[in-house]
Amino acid sequence: ETPWCSPIKVKHGYANCRTPQGEYYKNVLGTRCDIRCQKGYELHGPQQLICQSSKRWSGKVLCKQKRCPTLSMPTNGGFKCLDGAYFGSRCEYYCSPGYQLKGDRIVTCMDNKVWSGRPASCIDTEPPRIQCPSVKEKTAEPNKLTARVFWDTPEGRDTADGILTDVILKGLPPGSHFPEGDHKIQYTVYDRAENKGTCKFLVKVRVRRCVKLNAPDNGYIKCSGDGNNYGATCEFSCIGGYELQGSPARVCQYNLGWSGVEPTCAPMNINVNVRTAAALLDQFYEKRRLLIISTPTAANFFYRMQLGMLQPAQCGLDLRHVTVVELVGVFPAQIGRIGVKLLPPSLALQLRLLLRIPHYNFNIVVMDKHGMDKERYPFPATPAELFALIDNFPLRKEEMKLQAEIGQSCP
Repeated sequence: ETPWCSPIKVKHGYANCRTPQGEYYKNVLGTRCDIRCQKGYELHGPQQLICQSSKRWSGKVLCKQKRCPTLSMPTNGGFKCLDGAYFGSRCEYYCSPGYQLKGDRIVTCMDNKVWSGRPASCIDTEPPRIQCPSVKEKTAEPNKLTARVFWDTPEGRDTADGILTDVILKGLPPGSHFPEGDHKIQYTVYDRAENKGTCKFLVKVRVRRCVKLNAPDNGYIKCSGDGNNYGATCEFSCIGGYELQGSPARVCQYNLGWSGVEPTCAPMNINVNVRTAAALLDQFYEKRRLLIISTPTAANFFYRMQLGMLQPAQCGLDLRHVTVVELVGVFPAQIGRIGVKLLPPSLALQLRLLLRIPHYNFNIVVMDKHGMDKERYPFPATPAELFALIDNFPLRKEEMKLQAEIGQSCP
């Protein structure tokens, strides 16, 4: 009797058998079976089994599920799989917040034990965030054309690994003195992946300003600062022969109005009907310099020579704020003259006594704006000599600067 082997059962596979005795005898002695596994399974054991006389098959076979290599975790991310690394399993990659997936999000374990698609990586494409302060507005303090503006340096925040470069500033740093106008401030920060975050804001500096003032007719104006910024002071003065009426100085106030009263320069009016020489001289105090010419007679040679020299130098005298006072004659027939105004004899006498001017010979006295007796000459002085003397007075130096600024000079 022919020995029989037990029927072959291959889990997840099948046997393809050929026998020497026809289809029906699938497991008689000598039957040869080729073993195949289903898709996704692989054979462990011989590919062919033979039924032996011992009624046993020539070996053992097993169809084992195929496996793909274990996936590696992407840096800054991970994956989830439906069925581990076995055939047919689907795995989905994900990334940590702030990172973006590059490659295939879903991969499948294929029959050739390789994962479909490209392995994914997580890259940082999101720029860091940086928040600037809002607009900074500041008004300059009195007498200043700049304002000091402070703010906190903004800090960047990265959505990914939190590592940032230094914050780079474009514009003036906080605590700077900003001039009038709008100034753009920009901050930039980079993360490790060279993504860039920026923010911008404006620093607005305003200077409060009054309307610009002009010099009065026949006068000068000299202002501090910009001339019309809050706190600026404007000082006024008049050219020779004119006196200031109104405020000698005005200040630009917070309400954008000027303090004081608008000044004017009026021709100087000398009152000769005063009782004392001191009262007469007081009228010139801080306004005019005096050149007092004293002569015993109108026919005096020095006197006539002096007047002849001064006549063509009238512009130079005006430029230097010099008033000529003439004292002519001796008591009781003396008289004084300032321009076309005559001084009463008693006033002329008092002036000679007050200033200790001798009555009987020619004399010149030069007085400064503070009534100081600066120089005396017992003979005629040339205009060049007089002007050189006066141009060395401290007050005169200021006047010369002002006159040069507005281009006032003599031909």
